[in-house]
Amino acid sequence: MPDCEISFDLSRIDFRATSDLLMASNWGAGRSDAFHHRAFANSFCAAAYIAGKQVGFGRAITDRTVFAYLADIIIWPEHRGQGIGLRLVRALIDHPELSTVSHWSLSTSDAHGVYERLGFKASTDGRYMRLDRAASAG
Repeated sequence: MPDCEISFDLSRIDFRATSDLLMASNWGAGRSDAFHHRAFANSFCAAAYIAGKQVGFGRAITDRTVFAYLADIIIWPEHRGQGIGLRLVRALIDHPELSTVSHWSLSTSDAHGVYERLGFKASTDGRYMRLDRAASAG
């Protein structure tokens, strides 16, 4: 794994690169810069850096006490498969401001194995429900 720094400083995030990559992702199509500005401002964000250059991003939507939902975990294509995503998610989960959070959740269509290595399990207990509705990318 490369020497990777994780920072929670929102001002360091390369917004242009992050927003562009998210809008190009299978889950972020149709979003806008305005959508990302609002989402980032209302989330607990983290970014991964190698030699000072951003190579990853992720955020937790959270009350910082009980619940957190991981979203927009993304690693720059040329840095995937090196364990950076694991470090990024682990840094969010282990952050002192989120130490009391007992309910972590996420949605993924293709990265189950990554999250299973961090202890996540598919929810099949019949308790969790969700409401999907068309959202405006504003």
